Amino acid sequence: MQAIDTGSTAWMLVSAALVLFMTPGLALFYAGMVRSKNALSTTMHSLFAMGLVSIIWALVGYTLAFGHDFGGIVGGLQAIGLGGVLGSVTGSGTAAIPTSVYVMYQGMFAIITVGLITGAIAERMKFKAYVVFATAWVILVYSPLAHWVWGGGWLMKLGALDFAGGTVVHIASASAALATAICLGRRKGYGTEELRPHNIPMSVLGAGILWFGWFGFNAGSALASGHLAGSAFMATHLSAAAGLLAWNLTEVLTGRKPTVLGAASGAVAGLVGITPAAGFVTPLAAIFIGLTCGVLCYFALRIKNRFGFDDALDVVGVHGIGGTTGALLTGIFASVAVNAAGANGLLFGGGPALLGKQAIGVVATIAFSFTMSFVILKLLDATMGLRVDPETEAMGLDVSEHSETAYEL
Repeated sequence: MQAIDTGSTAWMLVSAALVLFMTPGLALFYAGMVRSKNALSTTMHSLFAMGLVSIIWALVGYTLAFGHDFGGIVGGLQAIGLGGVLGSVTGSGTAAIPTSVYVMYQGMFAIITVGLITGAIAERMKFKAYVVFATAWVILVYSPLAHWVWGGGWLMKLGALDFAGGTVVHIASASAALATAICLGRRKGYGTEELRPHNIPMSVLGAGILWFGWFGFNAGSALASGHLAGSAFMATHLSAAAGLLAWNLTEVLTGRKPTVLGAASGAVAGLVGITPAAGFVTPLAAIFIGLTCGVLCYFALRIKNRFGFDDALDVVGVHGIGGTTGALLTGIFASVAVNAAGANGLLFGGGPALLGKQAIGVVATIAFSFTMSFVILKLLDATMGLRVDPETEAMGLDVSEHSETAYEL
């Protein structure tokens, strides 16, 4: 049996735990931004995903994503039910870790990706419809996309770079969120009432947990403890910091006051943007990516009402715009001096080739995730219905869907 590297194994165990911790952080981030009568239902979306997606991943998700390549589209079924995982090793040398650790690390990504989508369904989707949608989405959308990019599929063969999930996680979840927002329709009172966040400190706590966990998300994607993990860690933090500053500065320059929720959102925008690039770019490039995403995501949220769909918690504006920006900027700032396994982007003499590959990855991910999500949603709407009735929505989903309230006043 191939020997494992104990240092890298320890780092990947910690990274897997950090990525899992991001999902409760996301629950707090989202729950604080909805009205108090929907705080628990919004929390439940992320919490339930931790159970549901874990089991789906063990049964079929992992093998569809990382099984032997089948036509560049999906993995084979040889690891169904995680058969053959125990006792095997993934990687080699200082990156040799137990396959069981790799399986769990990748599974944590699948969990939070489903959680991200729920920002668009807040305050109006039936819980049972969400459960069925999440199950189908992990199997039919997330797992094939993970195979395309990381499991030996066609985008990986093409040479598109995605260090930690700009396409697989952020663009895919945003595209699915757009489909759900369109299929569900607007919340009751959208555009006529002020649907204000009920607990901004809760959202800030959630954003802080996300920032903390993101080090496992990005630096852990080095799959070993070493220089590359350190570089990705540094890039992650600098981009988040730059995103925070850029968002608040843009608020001030557009005549508004610097807001606390804006600072939290800017940090998340910077984290999203650096995700595909973290292991390929220099510290200065990471700062530029964070600044760019902070500004672009801010303006995306300012103009979102013009498009008519109700993306309740701004999944499209932050994860879609941020993920796309980061993926494309990877094609400009990637450097083999940072990661020899990558490629040189436009700024480092690589020409437009990598940028073109990044654009193909972005477009393919948007088209696949949106189309598949839309079809799944329409089928569910025709069979079980997606949305609660108006009276239930007015009451709030905490009581109607879960028979609980977040606060006893």
